[in-house]
Formats: sequence, C-alpha cells, structure tokens
Amino acid sequence: MMERRRMDAALLVVFLGHLATALEVPLDLPQPPTITNQSPRDYIIDPRENIIIHCEAKGNPHPSFSWTRNGTHFDIDEDSNVNMRPHSGTLVVDISREKAEHYEGLYQCTARNKHGTAVSNNIFVRQSRSPLWSKEKIKPIVVQEGVSLVLPCRPPVGLPPPIIFWMDNNFQRLPQSSRVSQSLNGDLYFSNVLREDSRNDYICYARFPHTQTIQQKQPITVKVINQDPLEERKPAFLIPSGPSSSKMVLRGQVLEMECIADGLPTPEISWTKVSRDFPAKRTSFLHYQKTLRIVNVSESDAGDYRCTARNRLGSVHHTIHVSVKAAPYWLSGPPRNLVLAPGENGVLTCRASGTPKPTITWAMNGIPIENSPKDLSRKVEDDTIIFTDVQTGSSAVYQCNVSNDYGYLLANAFVNVLSESPRVLTPANKVYQVVKNHQALMDCASFGSPMPRITWFKESRSSTLDGDPYILHDNGTLEIHVAQGRHSGKYTCVAQNFLGNYENHIYLEVKEPTRILKQPEYKVVQRGRSVVFECKVKHDPSLTPIMTWLKDDGELPDDERFIVDLDSLTITDVTENDVGVYTCIMNTTLDHDSASAELTVVEKPDPPTDLELTDQKKRSVQLTWTPGDEHYSPIHKFLIQYEDSLHHRGHWHNLTEVPGTKTTAHLKLSPYVHYTFRVLAVNAVGFSHPSSSSRIYKTEPAAPDENPTGVKGFGTQHDNLVISWKPLSDLQSNGPGLHYRVMWRQQGVDSEWTTVTVANNSQFVVSGTPTFVPYEIKVQAVNDHGDGPEPAIAHGYSGEDLPLAAPRNVQAMVRNSTLAEVHWDPVLPKHTRGHLKGYKVYYRREYSIHKHNPHHVEEQILTFSGNHSHGMLPGLHPFSRYSFNVRAYNGKGEGPPSLTQHFETPEGVPGAPTSLIVTNPNLDSLTLEWSPPHDRNGHITGYTLKYQPGNTQTSHPIAPSAPRHPSHKVRPVSPFGNVSSSVGEEGTLISWEYWGPEKNIYVEYIVENSEGEEEWQKELVNGSQNIMLKGLKGGLSYRVRLVAKGHHDQPLHHSEELLVTVPAVASRQVDIATQGWFIGLMCAIALLILILLIICFIQRNKGGKYPVKEKEDAHTDPEFQPMKEDDCTFGEYSDNEDHKPLKGSRTPSNGTVKRDDSDDSLVDYGEGGDGQFNEDGSFIGQYSGKTASRDTGEGHESSEAPSPINAMNSLNSFV
Repeated sequence: MMERRRMDAALLVVFLGHLATALEVPLDLPQPPTITNQSPRDYIIDPRENIIIHCEAKGNPHPSFSWTRNGTHFDIDEDSNVNMRPHSGTLVVDISREKAEHYEGLYQCTARNKHGTAVSNNIFVRQSRSPLWSKEKIKPIVVQEGVSLVLPCRPPVGLPPPIIFWMDNNFQRLPQSSRVSQSLNGDLYFSNVLREDSRNDYICYARFPHTQTIQQKQPITVKVINQDPLEERKPAFLIPSGPSSSKMVLRGQVLEMECIADGLPTPEISWTKVSRDFPAKRTSFLHYQKTLRIVNVSESDAGDYRCTARNRLGSVHHTIHVSVKAAPYWLSGPPRNLVLAPGENGVLTCRASGTPKPTITWAMNGIPIENSPKDLSRKVEDDTIIFTDVQTGSSAVYQCNVSNDYGYLLANAFVNVLSESPRVLTPANKVYQVVKNHQALMDCASFGSPMPRITWFKESRSSTLDGDPYILHDNGTLEIHVAQGRHSGKYTCVAQNFLGNYENHIYLEVKEPTRILKQPEYKVVQRGRSVVFECKVKHDPSLTPIMTWLKDDGELPDDERFIVDLDSLTITDVTENDVGVYTCIMNTTLDHDSASAELTVVEKPDPPTDLELTDQKKRSVQLTWTPGDEHYSPIHKFLIQYEDSLHHRGHWHNLTEVPGTKTTAHLKLSPYVHYTFRVLAVNAVGFSHPSSSSRIYKTEPAAPDENPTGVKGFGTQHDNLVISWKPLSDLQSNGPGLHYRVMWRQQGVDSEWTTVTVANNSQFVVSGTPTFVPYEIKVQAVNDHGDGPEPAIAHGYSGEDLPLAAPRNVQAMVRNSTLAEVHWDPVLPKHTRGHLKGYKVYYRREYSIHKHNPHHVEEQILTFSGNHSHGMLPGLHPFSRYSFNVRAYNGKGEGPPSLTQHFETPEGVPGAPTSLIVTNPNLDSLTLEWSPPHDRNGHITGYTLKYQPGNTQTSHPIAPSAPRHPSHKVRPVSPFGNVSSSVGEEGTLISWEYWGPEKNIYVEYIVENSEGEEEWQKELVNGSQNIMLKGLKGGLSYRVRLVAKGHHDQPLHHSEELLVTVPAVASRQVDIATQGWFIGLMCAIALLILILLIICFIQRNKGGKYPVKEKEDAHTDPEFQPMKEDDCTFGEYSDNEDHKPLKGSRTPSNGTVKRDDSDDSLVDYGEGGDGQFNEDGSFIGQYSGKTASRDTGEGHESSEAPSPINAMNSLNSFV
C-alpha cells in the first residue's frame, strides 16, 4: 500500500508539471532575452579559488552582457584579472595577482538585444572568513561541587558562522546529558557540577564549513572541590533571564528557542505553547528537551511559548513571545512571459505578499517604467500591467521588484509581439507507455501566435477526443484518467490558428501491471539450515523485469550463501545475522511491485547461568538462575536435574520442571543425598546445553518415609509361598543400613504374624505351606535411623496343583452342518486347587459319513477362558462324525478329561466341480465335461449349468444321474448382421453392423474353391463398421467373413460368409525403355563408372609412371589389393611410403627396383627370402630385389583379388 501511494504521488507531480510548464518560445524565432542562470544573491566565495559570477541568458538575436558593481558600470576591459566567458555573461576573476577581498561588492548582470533588456538579481559577493581565536591565557576554574557552571566558547566571527562542538585532548566529544549541555551560542552549561567533572581538557572547537577548517580554543581546566556540601535547591534559569523574553523569526526559516536551568537535583525541562498545540510534523526537541526547534516557520507559529524547569523542590517558568515577519514571497509565482499576436490583449501580473506589506515597482528593459517611453497600449495598475491592441515593435522585457524591510523579489517577464503559424514542439511519433488502470498523459506542446487551439483525434479521426474518458488541458495535454487496453493506438494532435495548422502523431501503449502473485512468507528457521523466499511475479511480456532483493531496506550482504534465482531467494547455512525483513521488488520501466517477509532465525536457547541455592532446609531448598539467550524462540520451560554424588556419581536424574516464565524453583529433597543441581532451558527448537553445576547440598539421613510397593504372594510349588516386592531406590532409603521386615500369616487361621528380616533382596520363599490357601502379607522398610511407616496388608495364595476332577454332564447340540454347541457342568472350587483359568474342549473328526472310512486328523483344541459352562465349535465339516471331551485347567495345568462324547453334522452345500473341460467345439455347438466336487458334503443329486452368450445369462439343470464326465452343447449367437459388399475402382468396400462386446474385429478373406492348405487373409478393423479391401485380385471370387476375437479363453464369433466377385481389368503394356526411372538408373550407372575411372587414373599418377604390359595384367601383384567400395581405393593398395618408389628411382615394367648410386633402398638391406607383413602392417623378413619369384607360383597361390588394372578392364568390358 505504501509503494502504491508513492507511485500515485509521483504521477500527481508529473501531472502538475505538465500544467505548470512556462511558455517556451522556440529559439529560432525573434524574442527578448531571458536570464537562465545566475549566482545566488548572497554569494560567499572561497578566497583560495578564482571567483566565478554566473550570468547566462538566451534570446534571438543572442543577447550581449554588461555588469554593474556597487551600482556603477563595471568596465571589464580595464581589469586584466577579469574575463567574460564567450557567448555568456559569466565573469571569471583571477585572484592569483589580487586578493579576493578586492572584488567583494554588489554585482548585477544585464542581458540585452534589440527586443529588450533583462537584468539579474543583485549578487552580494563576499569571501568566506575563518579567523583564528585571539590568544588568551585561561585561568583554571575552581568550583564547589553542586553549583552551576558556564564554560564560555565565544568563537571568532566567521563567514558563514562556524559550527561549535566541545572535545577533549583525544578528539573525543565530551559527554552531554540533561545536566551538561551546549547552548545555541556554543557555551557549555552545567546545571550542577560533580566531582567527575574535574578535568583539564575542556576544548571548544569551531568548524568553518565553507573552507572546511577547524579552529581550537585554549583548553579550560575545571577543578571541582567539596568543602561544604551544598543543599538541594529549586530550579532557576541560566538562560534566558527574567520571566519572559521575545524573539522574531522570518517566515520559512527555522525557529530555535532554548531554556537551560540551574538546580540540584538536575531539573527537567518541558515546553508548551499557550492556547495552541505545536505543529507536530515540523517540531522537534533537542539537547535533552532544552531546545525547541520548529522548521519552515509560518505565520501560525507566532505566539507565546512557555518552558518549565522542574525538580522535586519546585519549578520555574519562562515565556517567550514569538513574532513572525516575512520577506516578500510570491502568491501565484512570478509573472510569466507573454507572446501576443498584433492586435491581441494581455496581462502581466506580479502578485506577492510579505510582513510588513511590500511595495511593488515596475521597470521596462531595466529602466523604471515611469521613465520609459509612453505606450498607449500599456496601462500599469499596482501589481498588474494591462496590454491592449499591441502592435509589432512593442516587444520588451519588464522587471517586477517587490521589497520590504526583510528582503526583495526581482522577476523578468517579456512581452513578445509575433505573428507565427502553429508548430508542435513535442517530438513526432513519440511513444507513451503507461500501466493499465493508471493515468495516461500525452503531451502536445505547441507554439504559435496567436496561441493555437489543440484538437486530438484517434485512429480514423471520426470525432475529436473531448469528453469521458478524455480530458483536454489548457496546455494541450490529453489525459486519460484510467487507461485501459482499448485506449492503446495511434493519436493525432492538431495545433491550429488563423495562420495555419500543424499535426503530430503519437502512440499510446497500455501495459499490463506488474503484480506479485505469490508473496514471500514469514519464515522461522533454525540456525545452520536453509530457507527459501518465493516471489512469483506476473508482468507485461513486452517489458523487461528486474528482480531486486533487499534486506532491511538495504542491499543483500555480499555473501555466497545468498542465492538469487529467477523467482526466489535462498539463504543457506542461516546465521543469526540473517534475521531481518526481506523484500522482493520487481521493477519494469513503467511500474513496480514489492512484497516483504520477515526471517526469524531460532536456535536452542543458551544454557542458564548463575545458579544459586537459597532458603536451605532439611527437606527443601530454593534454586534460582539467570536464563540464557532465547534466540528468537521463547523458552517454554526449564528442566531441573540433580546428581547424587553419594550413591550414583556421574548420573543425572530429572527432578522437576517449571514454566519458562519462572527463574526460581522450590525443590523438595530426600534425606541422605548429596545433591548437585543443573538447569536446562527448552524452547521450540530443543534443549539447551546444561548449565554449570551448582554447589553440593547434603541432606541429613532419616528413617524411611515409605515402604516397598508391588508386594505380592504366590506359589511356585504346591507347598510354598513366594513373597516379592519392589525394593526402594537409594533416594528412597533415607539413610544407611536399609533392610526389609517381611511378615505373613494364613488368612482366617493364624492370628500371629511370622516375621523375618531380609537385606539386599526383593523376595522371600516360605516353604511347607498347604496347597492353594490365602495369606496376608506385609513388608516394611527399616534403616539405621528407624522403621518406615506401618505397611499395608497385601493378599496372596500359596502354590497351586492340578485340578482333581473333570467336568460332568458333557453333551453336544448340533446347530448346523458346520457348528455345534458343547455344554458341561463346571468343576467344584474345592477340586480346582488353584485359580480356575477356564476349560479346553478336545475334538476330532472321525470320518465322513459319505465314505465311512476313518480320517487320520489330529485332535483340535478350543479354549474357553473363565468360568464357562458351554461353548461353540465352529468350522466343522458337514456330513461327518466327531468325538470330543472337556477339561478344566488352572495356573498349574489341565485336569483329567471328561468322558468322550460323539455327534454327527448334517449335510451341507457341496463344493465346486474339480474340473471343467470344453471339447469338440463346432460352429454351432461345443461339449462341456466336468468332474464331481472333492467335498460332496452329502449325497450329490444333480448339477446346474450356467452359460452367458452376449450380455444375457441362461441356466440349465442337468439330470441327477449325471455321468462321471457329463457334456452339454451350446450354440453361440453371432453379434454381426447386415453384412454387405460393393466393388469400386479403389477396392472392395465391406460394411456391417456389430453389437458385441469384443474390441478386436477382423475381416478375413480367402479365394473361393481354394485348396485346404491355403490360409485365410486377415485385416484388423479400427473401431469402424466398414473397411476398404484393396488386395483382392480382379477376375477372382472371394469368401469374406467377419471375426470378433475376445480374451484367449473366449470363443471366436464369426459372421456369415459373403461371396465377393472382383471383375477383371484389362492390363496395359508398358515399354520399359520409355520409363523415367529406367533412364535415370542407366545415367547414374554411367556417371559412377566415369568417376571410378578418373579416380583410378589419379591414383596411378600419384605413384610415378607405371608401364604396364599384358603379361602383368595376367598375373596378380601381391602388393595390390581389391578395390574398397567406401573410399574408392583398391583393397589395401595405397600410395603411402611403403608402396611408392623411393626418391630418385623409377619402376620398370618388370617390377624390379633399380637404385641410383646416391640413394639407399630397402632392397640393400635384404638377405633373400620372401617379404611379409604382420597384421598391424609391420615388416617381417627381408625385402628381396628379385622379381622372378614375384612372377612365379607366389602370385598364382595368392588368394587376393586381381590388380586395379584388371578391375578397370573388367568394368570397361561391362560397359
């Protein structure tokens, strides 16, 4: 939102700039002078540099320049140190031969041509001054502690005034506070002095900004003594004095008021304005509230201001009456230039104000208007000059001077009388680009005299652009308040007056706005990990976007951990220095969008410090600590741990937890423990490192506070009782010598307790007990300092034995073919001899009633936990005989079985046939065969056959007396219909209708009356219901059928066969010699042979001259190999150095190599024998200079191809 406001403000400024543009006369037209640049009125120069007094002007013809100095003409030619720049009025004064102060004074520049004269402001030239402090000896200041003190600075008067500050000998600024502060005049004020104010280097410095020099006052020594301590006192003002004062300030300047008070203790200063509030945006308080500063003062700031100094002993007030005066200032800007056509009227206005009210005087061409030639077309009325029916030759420059006691304003405005046809100053074919939904401003800056009228058109010029959404401004600018895409296009502005018209074309392009679609999100990341900020942006594709990332409104750190991608920022190995606000800014040449997100880097907290034990008691202590740094993740809790150096040295145990907002914990302690404590902090990231350990805190021993828990009594044998318990920990023992007092008695029989003492153990075995009787048990903790509390009574039983009796009245009730219910009478408790766990039913399938042969099946067991008297036996086999018995069991084991009982299950549903086979499939029938089910579960009475042609299903019952392999024939139904054919020039069209589920449809055809060995031809149909067969031969008849193929286990569906006869077509005789392809082939072969002949001729000439005889043609030279097809070389033959004749030698036709006297040959190194080469081409054996052997059997025995010469002959013979 803030960025959008800034952009709107910028557009508003641009808009106002369009409307406020001053009238510009093209320089190629006649016009009076206009001052374009001049030095400031109060011109302070550096005495070390040449003086440059600026005065620049424009006009046609170009103006000439002259100067006055201190009100009289300044003759530049008479002063060799002063030069005027060419085509300019700027003066350059060389001070190398004359001091700068010689040229101080009041200067004014005049620029004139034949159309008028313009003058500059009065320029007051003064050189800057930074005088030295006068030498003085400052005596040490001795002052009583508590009194007020003022150290004067009194810097030398400089131009401009110096900036004052106080420092010590080490160039360190002296600390200031509400007690010690510097006043506006540079003095150092102490509301009351303290002993620490004693020092010998209070130094006042003055910095002169124009010359960048610093002057230093002699150090001041202050010695504070404490003879008689002063009493406290109420405030009193050191400055200003008295109850009230007054101050005058000029409008637009800075108002500064100060109040510095004496008092002990140091008073506090506050400010109020009587009957009015401070201007909030322009007000600030400096020097610890002692200075009130208001910038850009206006008349509303006049009034009474009150400062109050207050301490605990009282207060004091001072009222400052502020009056605001004003040097002259423009109300609606300086007067503007007038361009009038002959006969037109016009007005020059010079409206200004000030306090007191200023006077306004007019001049023409630098001469007071009352002394200027009379002009009936001109009338002066106070701040206005009215021109009526101006004529050619009335052009002039008029000066308006507005002045009062506090300053003056001087403005030049010309009246130029011209007669000029219109012209458009805005560049032609200028392209304006704006963002959709924003303001569009298209300029049509023009000039003409009279002032031309501006008209705008778009594209076809069907109508002028005036009215919504277009706004035409007085300066010719066309505004579209909210630009849309439809406003893009070509615009024409036309400037017209009675002398003619001029048109200019411009173009408007409305672009899509830049928007951030996915903004970066707030991230919380642990130190050392990586974080990714995403910033996905949409922008107009014709604009070039630039993505910029900022951190805390500044540049990203120069660190390789920051990785900027197209639409994201990744920070690896995050540290705490990376905490901040990250902003992605997408800039285009027209607009931008931005979004920000904060990064918080969290880490485990630092460990607590400063552990301290307080409020120490026998059984408690208070622990306090100081939390460590949270690292941006609040501490949830503190974990307090302890170490018992007496019993478990080196082992830390958790004691308690406290919330993260607390830094103390009241700890309950156990006796006889040597405690050492430590604290861990926990936040969302994890646990901190443990703090340093506290000092050891020892508790005194005492009797046990508690007895063992988990006391139990049970038997492991039928005649014992085992008493067990959970022993106390070292922390629970409370003292040395821990042991246990174990007590027991038989419940309801014994009245006295039997007692034993047990140490270093957690159980005791009592022997010789009756079987399974109840006992009462107690276990008490005892140590060297006493007994624990009275223990609670626990109950237990002595050991169990096997049950003595079996369940009685056992019987079964059959519910259905697979379920039976068994009933029995429970065993009496006295026969159980232990805790009854439940009953187990043992049952077995003896045989199937259908077969009557026994099944050797293992006995099955079904357990019923608890004291039940019946249970269900599921999962039984139908039509079978079962036997079963029931037994009780306890913790020791099972008792004796009951008497064995029997039951039979009725018939059940039979199983599925074990096999199903399809045999003898025909076009209209098939045979099914199956085998009886493995589990008949009764007597089989028949079978039911189900089949499904198409989308229907049919059931057929089969006679009960089915054979071992029954069969049944099914006639399929064809899914094809309306099969037809038609013969055309392109082939035979087969059409049909199909309503079956199969997806794979084929058309098959075969020649009629073909022999049985011939197969059907097949073509796949792609989802349509017709196909064009193009492979049928004319003059033949074909059998055609359609086939639908399903899954591999489903039968084929055929349509009825269709007989198709293809008529014979007369064949056309073609002369092959007239075919284009044949002629092209022959030409290619001839060209190839020609190329091969040329290549072979070149290859032969490379190796020298080879006279060839017919005898050589008849034999094969072993150095030649067959021709290769890929590189047009003959076999292994090449013109490398192994096969070229040696330098300086020639090869005769008989193949011998003759050596000149001066040349060497490999033949000279041979010792006879046949030369050979390895597979890698290396030489084996020796070269032989004999050629006879090469013309004998070796050549005939070679398996290599003929020589290249023979190859060429054979090609020639082919051609």
